[in-house]
Amino acid sequence: MKPLQWVAMELILIRHGLPLRIEREDGAPADPSLSETGHRQAAAVGAWLAQEKIDRIYASPMRRAHETAMPLAEELGLSIELEPRVAEFDQHSDAYIPLEELKVLDPEKWLQFMQQGYPDGMDLEGFRHGVVESLHEIARENAGGRVAVFCHGGVINCWASDVIGLGFKLFFNPYYSSVNRFLVSSGNVRSVGSLGECAHLRDFER
Repeated sequence: MKPLQWVAMELILIRHGLPLRIEREDGAPADPSLSETGHRQAAAVGAWLAQEKIDRIYASPMRRAHETAMPLAEELGLSIELEPRVAEFDQHSDAYIPLEELKVLDPEKWLQFMQQGYPDGMDLEGFRHGVVESLHEIARENAGGRVAVFCHGGVINCWASDVIGLGFKLFFNPYYSSVNRFLVSSGNVRSVGSLGECAHLRDFER
């Protein structure tokens, strides 16, 4: 009798770099681009991951995620495949204020968000279902491979908490351009490889 083989693919989720702060008066989605620091973070994570064999690159269609994916795509000569279901839960919001700034500008609002763990009015189940199903599909389509998915803090928390068995919970704050690794077997056994890798940022001030 042959031993069972445990063939896994590596699913790498990367949070976008630091975006610009945007507050729109016309009610249109903010969808900010990367800041100067964010572009530096994107270049750093691109150079770091280019040392590995990445088979495919996916990204949320939001600007900050797509722009973070660009340096790696250019390094490896790969196209960026957009996946709408890994867009962040704030994709329709008319404002984007980095949590670090919100903590200084409005400590009460920051504390409320951190204690609640998700924004008011959020469709938790809809968001969770979209994220988990899309990443399951990516894993199945890339059995035995290694893929990079450039996305958002809420998406990473959603997938990580589902893998760990927490249901849905925003339980940690992935740093900008941090790397988060997961293994998914051919039998859909999932495990956490790492959370919040930032070694690629050690040579400059984050």
